Amino acid sequence: MPRTAPFETYHQRYDDWFVRHAAAYHSELLAVRAQLPCVGLGLSIGVGTGRFAAPMGIQIGIDPAHGVLGYAAQRGIASVQAVAEALPFADNCFDHALCVTTICFVDDACAMLRETFRVLQPVGVLVIGFIDRDSALGQHYLAHQAENVFYHDATFFSAAEVEQLLYDSGFVEPRWVQTLSKTLEETREIEPLRSGYGQGAFVAVRARRP
Repeated sequence: MPRTAPFETYHQRYDDWFVRHAAAYHSELLAVRAQLPCVGLGLSIGVGTGRFAAPMGIQIGIDPAHGVLGYAAQRGIASVQAVAEALPFADNCFDHALCVTTICFVDDACAMLRETFRVLQPVGVLVIGFIDRDSALGQHYLAHQAENVFYHDATFFSAAEVEQLLYDSGFVEPRWVQTLSKTLEETREIEPLRSGYGQGAFVAVRARRP
């Protein structure tokens, strides 16, 4: 079952996180913006409250948690309650798709990627943003997972694991950027991007459907 309970119950607290940690949030936005095409029809998979989809101009979003969809709709996103493993869209209908932290909460990451591949047009682009499990922040979340209402039931992935999942699902040409080299408490300013992965806690990968 989708791990939606915290986002149903604490949706306001979740949305407020982006205000409390504005520098980290804008650093992540910068990473996503560097990877995502600026034109075409976009889909946000795991749209949440729309904090990433809205600034990126993505038109449509899905999320299994009903409690967050109202926020996304207020931010101008056509929002549908659905799961990432069974997208309610026809084949080849989107130019790009965005998944930010979604991969941590789906029941089947491979199924999510297969569905994303299906709904993208040929040469369509997928961008995945997530906390790299092998980073210091990723290890901190793992160590304190039981204490975190949102990450309690999350599955953390390393960048290398996500790269392999992309290849296994048929995507090609993964390109990485990274940010957040400090803890959330120490992040007071927007960080510049670096290419690759291995130093930053938040990574964004762009891959293409052939």
